[in-house]
Amino acid sequence: MAPIIISFSVCVPGMILSEASLSFLGFGIPPPAPSWGGMLSGRSRSYFLTAPWMAIWPGLALAIVVYGINMFGDAARDLLDPRLRGGVGRYGVRVKKVK
Repeated sequence: MAPIIISFSVCVPGMILSEASLSFLGFGIPPPAPSWGGMLSGRSRSYFLTAPWMAIWPGLALAIVVYGINMFGDAARDLLDPRLRGGVGRYGVRVKKVK
């Protein structure tokens, strides 16, 4: 189960960023469909100086989603990895071992 979650947390952010990059360059999803990369390119670029929130919100949403999935995978690895049980790695808390 743990390798699936960790693989998910590595692959999905890469796919999201790839899709956003391709859409930004014009090779992704066609314009009527919403895409974070599409929201940052095309006709909306002409409004960035007068309405900067048109670039800030899609870019911030993209960054938060990618960061959140990475943090989820990191937390899942810390909780499920048997080599980290009882030591440093579980959110920076050191647990003393009982003899």
